[in-house]
Amino acid sequence: MKAFHRQKKIFYLKQARKIKVVKHTPTLYKFLFFLNGISVLLLLIACVVPYISDERFSFLTFLSLTVPFLVIANLLFLVYWLWLRKLELLLSAVAIGVAYLFFGTFYKFTFSKAAIEEEGISVMSYNVRGFNKYGDLPNRFVFEDIKSFVDKEQPDIICFQEAGYSRKREYLKDYPYHDLQYIYMNKKVLLGVFSKYPIVKSDFICFPDSFNNAMYVDVLYKKDTVRVYNVHLQSLGVTPGMGSIVNQRSDKLLKKVSRKFHKQQQQAKLVRANIDQCKYKKILCGDFNNTQFSYAYKTLRADLQDTFIEKGSGYGRTLNFHKVPLRIDFIFADKDFKIQQHKNYDLKLSDHYPIMARLKLTSN
Repeated sequence: MKAFHRQKKIFYLKQARKIKVVKHTPTLYKFLFFLNGISVLLLLIACVVPYISDERFSFLTFLSLTVPFLVIANLLFLVYWLWLRKLELLLSAVAIGVAYLFFGTFYKFTFSKAAIEEEGISVMSYNVRGFNKYGDLPNRFVFEDIKSFVDKEQPDIICFQEAGYSRKREYLKDYPYHDLQYIYMNKKVLLGVFSKYPIVKSDFICFPDSFNNAMYVDVLYKKDTVRVYNVHLQSLGVTPGMGSIVNQRSDKLLKKVSRKFHKQQQQAKLVRANIDQCKYKKILCGDFNNTQFSYAYKTLRADLQDTFIEKGSGYGRTLNFHKVPLRIDFIFADKDFKIQQHKNYDLKLSDHYPIMARLKLTSN
């Protein structure tokens, strides 16, 4: 019996040695180390992308869309080298540490739900894609469904991007104050703000040579005036389902999208200039058509609070780009507001998903 167990042990040791030989051939080792080096290099380059506004390097903004996947790849390499007890693990460990210092986390863990105070102002941002005026969804009652959703959630202020037809305003009767018009738009994508509080002023921040645009409204909230920005940065023209990526040569597509990334950067600067001049308390909502790892995000956020970072949970997906979840819609608020809540909704009535935040004004 002892001899049998000894032979069995010898057999398993031989099999383990064979497996080890297969897994650690010099060629495979070099190949994996090479891939690890590439993933580290790309992640480190992505860390400096938010600081580059030069048009010659705007193509690097592509990396801002891949940061979560680069982090995951480096985590896998880290675990692999740790399993082998190799010092190569330091390569990915350092890259992940640097990325965290630059970007913070892109996934929010929530272990408990804090009680939400009743007092506060709720703000929703939603790119409704013209209420399905292009017929992308089989649903003929998208506007009615969105209206039902709004009636249920009852945000105090709604910022719509791609708001479609101006005649829709009359159907949102709970919002007596609104700014939804084509004045000065010059064929630009329509923006709209609906408010339960009086709007005392509104204006556009016109983006040159673009269908996209930004606007703001000054809302009288209690005894304060709050400026609410509604921003829709340059679209990339690669909408899922339209064949834009498949049907174009890669070099032409790269040049086209690089130009649009550069436009995003310039548009973000225009909005930031207005924010810096504004003396009111500020809330910014919008579809950035880019992630939190981009130059546009860094420029617009600056000293503002990202409500998802403060009170969100999970990944915060607001759009599926060719089945890849991205967070490209945001709500920011300045330090005069305490972020009480951030919600992401799984509502398929547009190519985007709505988000809402509740804010409490803490200073007068």
